[in-house]
Parts: sequence; C-alpha cells; structure tokens
Amino acid sequence: MASTVAEVCDAAVDALARYTPATIAVLLHVQDRLRCVAATGSWQVFATVAPGTGIVGRVHASGRSAVVPDVAADPDHIPVRPDVVAEVCVPVLNPGGRAIGVLDLQWTASADLDWWRRVAEGVAARLGARISALGGPSESRSEKLLRHASAMTAATTEWDLMTAAIAAARDVSTLSAAVLLLGGRGGPRLGAPTAAPGDLEARMRAELVGLDTPALGRIIGRAHRYGAGYTLGEAGHPPTEEHQPLVRAGVRTLVAVPFGPPERGGVLLVADERLLRPDPITVNLLELLAGQAWSCLDRLRTLDRLREQASSDPLTGLRHTGPFGQRIATVVPGRTALLAIDVDDFKSVNDTYGHQAGDQVLIGLARALEDALRHGDELYRIGGDEFVAVIEVSRPEEAVRVAERLTEAARRVGRTISVGVALPRPGESPELALQRADQALYAVKRQGRDGVHLSAA
Repeated sequence: MASTVAEVCDAAVDALARYTPATIAVLLHVQDRLRCVAATGSWQVFATVAPGTGIVGRVHASGRSAVVPDVAADPDHIPVRPDVVAEVCVPVLNPGGRAIGVLDLQWTASADLDWWRRVAEGVAARLGARISALGGPSESRSEKLLRHASAMTAATTEWDLMTAAIAAARDVSTLSAAVLLLGGRGGPRLGAPTAAPGDLEARMRAELVGLDTPALGRIIGRAHRYGAGYTLGEAGHPPTEEHQPLVRAGVRTLVAVPFGPPERGGVLLVADERLLRPDPITVNLLELLAGQAWSCLDRLRTLDRLREQASSDPLTGLRHTGPFGQRIATVVPGRTALLAIDVDDFKSVNDTYGHQAGDQVLIGLARALEDALRHGDELYRIGGDEFVAVIEVSRPEEAVRVAERLTEAARRVGRTISVGVALPRPGESPELALQRADQALYAVKRQGRDGVHLSAA
C-alpha cells in the first residue's frame, strides 16, 4: 500500500523489526552513493556510504548476499554500534536483476543467519519490485539542493559557478529552463549559457539580450522590490509588463527569485513551456539555492580582488615584483627584450614638492608609458621610481624603437626617463639579462639621462 519509495523501505524495516532485535537498514543507490532510506535499532546510522565501502558496498557491487557470523573477522564491516557480532546483507534487485540497493541486518547476539538470509532475500525481492514500480530510487529535492550546493562551493570560476547554479535550478525545480540575469556597475548581463540553440532557455536569453538596460533593470528591480514570485500555471491571465519578453520566448510558467543584494545583485528566472503550478516549497528551495549561489559568487569575486591587490602596485596599478619574477622566468632568448626604466631626477621632486607630488608624477608617468607600449607588452613597477617593460621582439632594433617611444611619452607629460635595453642570451639566466639592462640604463645616466642604450649582444 506504500505510495513512495521511503514508505516502502520504512514498511520493510518495521515488518522485520517485529520479529528480530537486529539493527536493520535499507540503503539505496542514489547519485553514486548508497543512501540510508530507512533504519531501526541503532543509536546512529550512516546517512550515505561510498561505493564499494563496507559489507553493504561489497554486496551492492557483487549483487550477492553476504553472511558474516563474526564481524570482527571481516575488515569491511562498518561499526554502527560496538556490540554487533554478526551481519546478514542481501542485495535489493530490480526486475532486471540489477542491484539498486541493499537490505542489511546486524545482530548483537547469536541468530540463525542462514534462515534470516532466506527471509531477507524474500523481503528484498518484494522491496525491489515495489521500488521499481514507483520509479526507482531517487533523491529528495532537499538532497539535490545539498549536492548542488557542494558543486557550487567547489567552483573556481564565475563561469563554472553560473553553469552549476543554472543546472541546479532546473534540477531542484523540475522546470526545463533557468537563466541568471546579473546586475552590476556595467549594467545587467546574462550568466553562463547552458542550453542548446532553440531550447526555451536559449529563446529566453535571446529575448533578454534584445532588451535595453532599463527594461532589464525593471525585471531585476521587480524581484528585489517585491521578493520571489511565481505563476500559478493558469491560462488566460496576462503577464506583468516586465515579463512580456519572456512570454514571447514561450514561457508559460515562471519563478523569479532575487539574486544577491538589490544594489549589485540580479534575478534567477526559472521557467517552463508547460502550464504548471509550482508549489511554495519549490520557491523556497530556489531562494535557498540563489542565496548559496550568491555567497559563492561573492567569495570568488573577493578572492579575485585579493589576488589582484596582491599582484599589483597599489599606487600605479601596475604589476609588481612578484608577477615580474614569474614573467621573466619564461622569457625566450633572442625573442624577448627587457627594458629597465628609471625616472630622471625623481628625488628632487620628492625633496622639493613632497612625496604626494612625487606619487602623482609616478601615476601619470605609468599611464603614459602603458599607453606608449604595444598590445601584449607588459609594464611592471619594481621599485620607487624604477620600472621594467617586458616585450616580445624579432630583433634588437625593434626593442630600441619601443624604448624610444617610451622616452617620447615621458617627455609629453613633462618628465624624462633613462632606458636600458637587453635581450637575454641563450643559456643566460633572466636575472643576468636584467642586470645587463640595468647596466645599459646607468650608461644612459652617465651620458646625461633622457635616452636609450642597448646592451651589447
């Protein structure tokens, strides 16, 4: 008479428990784990067991029953209570003969184990048939949410996180499409696409991409102003103005959930072409999902900011000595040039006008030098008024021309610089190449500053 898999398992455990004091459990194979669905007779049970772990995992993998008269002699036994002495574990098979779980019994005193094996196998056969008739083992929606939360926490990029969040929204809601519309300083944008062309999700994205920023803002603003909302899946009721584009895409059922804080968040749109009736529990689960996804996104963005701060000079925004050391370790002899740059007479600026004025000079000069470099060239600040450019060239003369462009850029902002150029030699360490570039720079200083000198090849 049981109408759900959980009720079937509970009924089997309760029936067996009336005839034996054994610890009894039914574990079903769900999402690559053996999950305990029903149990009795123990102070503690394992919620899930990894594949192949314990006697239960061995029985599930082999599809054969196990009778263990002395659990102390079996290294696979999982001790759920300290006084267990014997165990009988039988597979729960579907009508096709495939193991979908196990029925496990453990005793603290002697028992007729062969007789109980036959009884357990008979119960397991009825159990497997009824579970299969009900659609087989499956996760509850809360279990799905927990699994997806773990996947989102493990994401290392925003793209991976968005992909995981969208997949989670579809799975937990059982609706066919999900789209993340993200707010921010640059205006609303769509999260990672996950649907095939032509699917409802792809059509939703196409409609949203065609909207202007105010229209997208109104969709986000509605969710944040009024909270999560959903359709009742009834025909003949006009959609709100903000949602008209989604109706054009074919949406007939929609759940809209705020994502993140109002000032920089967005909205999670979960939809279907069918006229359905999402229940409040579905909406609550999607709200939990959106909250977890935002926490993960905020953490990723914070880590990115911290990494950027750790690798950048706080004054000029240029990368500094740490990233520079990593970069010069990869230079290609004969193809990479190092340009050592020093601001001429910079000390007099600090002495005459103060360090604040000196900082402004460095900021302006850094921008001018960056603008004068080619696409792909890299500029680092490695000291107070010392910079190094790492550029890819085909011959030394090309490096000299780039260095001369830098001196011209400095003059345009009212300063002069001295530049030493060196191309790493085959077998030469990057550090020695940089030392030659520094020596070339000092040669410019000796010749009166405001110039370029190429180190001998």
